[in-house]
Amino acid sequence: MISNQILQNTIEGLKSIARVELCVMDVDGKEVASTTDMAGVSGAAADFAASPADSQEIQGYQYFKIFDEQQLEYVLVVSGTGDGVYMVGKLAAFQIQNMLVAYKERFDKDNFIKNLLLDNLLLVDIYSRSKKLHIQTDVPRVVILVEPGSGRDSNALELTKTYCGSGGRDFATAVDENNVVVVKELTEPDAAKEMERWVKSLKQYLEKEGIRSIRIAYGTVVNEIKEVSRSYKEAKMALDVGKIFFDERQIVAYSELGIGRLIYQLPIPLCKMFIKEIFGGKSPDDFDEESLTTIYKFFENSLNVSETSRQLFIHRNTLVYRLDKLQKSTGLDLRVFEDAITFKIALMVVKYMKYMESVDY
Repeated sequence: MISNQILQNTIEGLKSIARVELCVMDVDGKEVASTTDMAGVSGAAADFAASPADSQEIQGYQYFKIFDEQQLEYVLVVSGTGDGVYMVGKLAAFQIQNMLVAYKERFDKDNFIKNLLLDNLLLVDIYSRSKKLHIQTDVPRVVILVEPGSGRDSNALELTKTYCGSGGRDFATAVDENNVVVVKELTEPDAAKEMERWVKSLKQYLEKEGIRSIRIAYGTVVNEIKEVSRSYKEAKMALDVGKIFFDERQIVAYSELGIGRLIYQLPIPLCKMFIKEIFGGKSPDDFDEESLTTIYKFFENSLNVSETSRQLFIHRNTLVYRLDKLQKSTGLDLRVFEDAITFKIALMVVKYMKYMESVDY
């Protein structure tokens, strides 16, 4: 359904061109939009709506019916008589009727994309509706999630739609209260580079328009429209996993999640059991700040003792002493690759558990 404001803008534009007064009424004769006061014609408009005529001249006014798929939607009233006014009325009715079709198609596309993302369509329906809505089924696409830092932002969706343009290849919609979803069609041979460039550009545009603290995540490229829902699920996972393990990054790709993607899918009881086996009754949170700084810097430098000690501004022997002390308390020697991997995973599991607790509460 077209909004009343759009109808008002349309007939005002037509009036400025044709120099005639127009009014759009519903089938009961109630005014929807008007360029002047035509309250006196509401009864005649209701009678005309109930008649079999498609157009009619009554007491100095021209009446025209506007249909939406053979269903009477509006009555257009044009002030004046004669062939010129009749022609203006026919053109105005034709314009509004075309707008009804265009906006309905836009609504249908949005509804289709939402159901496609949420896996609410049978395979046969996906392809039949794609054909009806003139949406290509075999082009590369990727799903992008945009989350404004302030939660739901009413401007974020409209701004994203504006950025995507009106070409019909990219779709922006919302399936929940917090995120904007973009189904982006890719046209360049190097899809990864195109995706990275486009997402950065979108982020800059939204920030310029006043949307702050944006987080963006996207899935992998799919080549069939039936696989769009998979890319959407990947983007959702990338957004959540990014908050846990890559909180300093505003743009996260599903392909970059690494082991964090696996940890995110572990049940909490299994995580607790794993931490208990590694640390006994302790938790990494129990380590002092000096130990934690040493551990993270050691991992950051790929277990390189010399480089880590240099960046921490401590003697090499001091670092060795700290690592020996850590080994005594945990039984893990971070200089040994297998122990280092176990410890790294344990730290990530604890981070995941803390995040899930904060979400639950």
